[in-house]
Amino acid sequence: MEEPEPMASAAGQRLGAPETLGISTLDPGHRPPTMPPGRHVTVRVRMLDDTEELFDISQRASGKVLFDLVCAHMNLIEGDYFGLEFQDHHKMMVWLDLIKPIIKQLRRPKHMVLRFVVKFFPPDHAQLLEELTRYLFALQIKQDLACGHLTCNDSSAALMVSHIIQSEIGDFEESQCRSHLLNNNYIPDQMALIDKIMEFHSKHIGQTPAESDYQLLEVARRLEMYGIRLHPAKDREGTRLSLAVAHTGVLVFQGYTKINAFNWSKVRKLSFKRKRFLIKLRPDLNSAYQDTLEFLMSSRDCCKVFWKICVEYHAFFRLFEEPKPKPKPVLFSRGSSFRFSGRTQKQVIDYVKESEFKKIPFERKHSRVQHNSRLSPMPSPRHQEVPTESCVPGDRVGSPPRRHWKESVLVSAEDPSALRIRDSPSSQRNGREDRSGPGARPGLEEARDPIRQINPEHLSTGVMASSPHLSASSSHSQGMVNGQKSLELCGHSPDGRQPSPLTSPLLNDASSVRTDDEDEVRRKRFPTDRAYFIAKELLTTERTYVKDLEVVTVSFQGAVGKDEATPESLKNAIFSNFEPLHKFHTGFLREVEQRLAIWEGRSNAHIKGDYQRIGDVMLKNLQSLKPLTANLQKQSEALVELEKACRTSRRLEGLCRDFELQKVCYVPLNVFILRPLHRLMHYKQILGRLCKHYPPTHVDFRDCRAALADVSEVVEQLQGSMIKMENFQKLLELKKDLIGIDNLVIPGREFIRLGCLSKLSGKGLQQRMFFLFNDVILYTSRGMTATNQFKVHGQLPLHGMTIRESEDEWGVPHAFTLVGQRQSVVVAASSPSDMEKWMEDIKMAIDMAETTNGLSSDLLASDVADNKSPEDSSVEAESEDDMTASRTSLERPSPHRGNTTVHVCWHRNTSVSMVDFSIAVENQLSGNLLRKFKNSNGWQKLWVVFTNFSLFFYKTHQDDYPLASLPLLGYSVTIPSESENIHKDYVFKLHFKSHVYYFRSESEYTFERWMEVIRSATVPSSRSRIQNRKESQPH
Repeated sequence: MEEPEPMASAAGQRLGAPETLGISTLDPGHRPPTMPPGRHVTVRVRMLDDTEELFDISQRASGKVLFDLVCAHMNLIEGDYFGLEFQDHHKMMVWLDLIKPIIKQLRRPKHMVLRFVVKFFPPDHAQLLEELTRYLFALQIKQDLACGHLTCNDSSAALMVSHIIQSEIGDFEESQCRSHLLNNNYIPDQMALIDKIMEFHSKHIGQTPAESDYQLLEVARRLEMYGIRLHPAKDREGTRLSLAVAHTGVLVFQGYTKINAFNWSKVRKLSFKRKRFLIKLRPDLNSAYQDTLEFLMSSRDCCKVFWKICVEYHAFFRLFEEPKPKPKPVLFSRGSSFRFSGRTQKQVIDYVKESEFKKIPFERKHSRVQHNSRLSPMPSPRHQEVPTESCVPGDRVGSPPRRHWKESVLVSAEDPSALRIRDSPSSQRNGREDRSGPGARPGLEEARDPIRQINPEHLSTGVMASSPHLSASSSHSQGMVNGQKSLELCGHSPDGRQPSPLTSPLLNDASSVRTDDEDEVRRKRFPTDRAYFIAKELLTTERTYVKDLEVVTVSFQGAVGKDEATPESLKNAIFSNFEPLHKFHTGFLREVEQRLAIWEGRSNAHIKGDYQRIGDVMLKNLQSLKPLTANLQKQSEALVELEKACRTSRRLEGLCRDFELQKVCYVPLNVFILRPLHRLMHYKQILGRLCKHYPPTHVDFRDCRAALADVSEVVEQLQGSMIKMENFQKLLELKKDLIGIDNLVIPGREFIRLGCLSKLSGKGLQQRMFFLFNDVILYTSRGMTATNQFKVHGQLPLHGMTIRESEDEWGVPHAFTLVGQRQSVVVAASSPSDMEKWMEDIKMAIDMAETTNGLSSDLLASDVADNKSPEDSSVEAESEDDMTASRTSLERPSPHRGNTTVHVCWHRNTSVSMVDFSIAVENQLSGNLLRKFKNSNGWQKLWVVFTNFSLFFYKTHQDDYPLASLPLLGYSVTIPSESENIHKDYVFKLHFKSHVYYFRSESEYTFERWMEVIRSATVPSSRSRIQNRKESQPH
């Protein structure tokens, strides 16, 4: 009888993780450590989803090598929160030491099973920045519930189980839910709570699996036994106790009740001597405890195991960086040489934030949608029976029996750069893999062919429905061309949502590479006159503008305009105004393209000298644009009408929100509606530069001056409404970013500045996002919710407020105090310049507030305002039973853009003002640039659009949506130094911390323009240095 073919599945495939781009526990850009020589052994690791994987590793390799392989196998970025545990020869569960060799820790590795579990439990799951990490934490909570480690009251247990089954089977359906609970045990004595679980489950309609994970962790983190592993001990009187360690310090339990806690700040030293575990406290006159507390444990090994995990917890949560190893003594050693190895929590958070361009978007899917045999033609590979034996630490309910090693996946470290999953020889035919089996991934053949297009529907299919997974663009589904990722999908998830507010241009270096010879030939062939490059800027920006008009006239109209929920007044206000504009500018663009073709000598109609100008084309078309001025004046009405329609129709609001999540809507929708007004300002700037360049005797000067006069007249007419509409548009955008506020958009309110400040409270300095208006200051924090919004914590009315520097008073750099009539707040900026800008704008806003009448300063929603305390104490005040109402303010959280300016400021710890937004509107630019990474050789040609403080990257100007984006707030722009060996002209450098990009333009003029507009985003301006926008441009 033939042996059945092994299943070619992997943890990465089950969890929806793509093939590895990097390893979490290594520094950026580094590869796993080289495998030392020696005999290889196969190590079995049980994952949190109950599957077992095999890893081929040298016996002499350290534990870190094995742990890195496991993290790389799942593409886990925040792997430092996890660990590998196993049962040693004393039958004790111990953690794998990352420093020691495998051979010294695992006596019989072939017969041992290591468990991949959560090791460090942070106090707030919002500190977990990756959705995959939160999913794994949810699996750990599910495991702890099933084994009885996470004890709680019946209400909390039922609520958590309801979130688990919502993530597994989706929305509530009574017969399906009851059947599922009868066939699957999640907690001991589940039968008595089935009705309560179903009641909670019925309230989660529409909740996505990712939201369910988040809510599960939200409930669990408030439980007293969250993340607690009990270590039996006795006190000096022989009373049976248990010791545990948490992020706060060492805890003492009697049964499942915490009776004491020793904070890290009070502990001077932890040690053990034989069976005695010693806690030495810092001297405290107010404390009733002795200087040294002593606990008796069952053996020296138990003492040492608990002491080690205490050392690791203290280092991980309290230190800024990994402790350095102590030098070895020359003669003899005293005490243990054990130390924490790995990154601290602060290093993990900083690394993930700085390396966000490497992150891959994940979307949780329902894990057991096809749990019923009637719904699925394939039997579920997961065992649903609950084992009768008691759970040892790390075991999961429903753990499958050990599979034959051929059914597992064997991962080797011999090829660390690829870390690819080995399939058995029988799964490959004629040198190509056979993917027709149950684990097949549709679309693989299309991905292998660089000519054929990739079907987007293939990107989220191919993972077995019965397995909990996170769908993502794997290297197969993204498309592989000569070992490189396809350009088509970089920077976007399959559903079109942008992965991060800090998306960097992960574009393929292998495509559109121009050689230096080609560039030199092109430069010699085309004109070098400055006027030509000014005219070319008109062409490139007009191409982008016409594409932006199509977003409204084609994409938005197709997605929203034809829906019955869209009122006729809105259709008339938007589409009837935009369609004539789109038609006009399409013809104008065609004329500009023809003129530039003649200017470049690419047309048979070329007559030397007569057509090397652009003013006549501009004058003719701007005069033709005058009849459409009435349409331009109605842009403000369109913005108001859209806001009014969304406020009265929830369906329309949902349609607009869904449209903003599409890739084609790369900036907020309201920005597109104001584009026609902004475009007139761009015409004025371009004509001003032409008039400044030309001598009065030039053939093109008269036409350019006449066109400039015409457009200046129109801009002056629209200037007042333009400034009001920009403020109105900004308030509407902020309204979407904030939760917990009412009536933000009211007449007379003006937005002034937003940005990050550290607020001083009883818990120390905490990062907060502040929003300054002309009558009030709001301070908020960002929750890791599915909505990506900022929750308002409090408000500070400006009327009667004073402000003073307080760096010396509090000993905090760049600190200043806001003294209000009801509350005072101490905040700290990230730099002296940032503090100066904040204080300048706040003083100006205070002066404005004294003269402002009729504005309502009470912005907080009633449920937030009622529970508010001066030190944000309400945030931590919920009990276990209160969590049933945790979603009342957000009945159904909706997806939200995560790449807005507010989110970028949060991640980059910076601020921007309304003046900066206005300057960014004026400084829009687009065109071709050559891009080069720090360590790459070739230059890649890209179509680049600068707008909204970001660079958006396209393969060509004809593309409908960007491949990737790079927010520029926090970046600096400079010219490369000699040591960087960039021996090319017109090159500028963008760098932020360790991220470096080089961009190369085609002429001195375009180089100056790109430097000018990027500086407007990377160097926010002070209000005192900005001229009033009503002043005309020099020309």
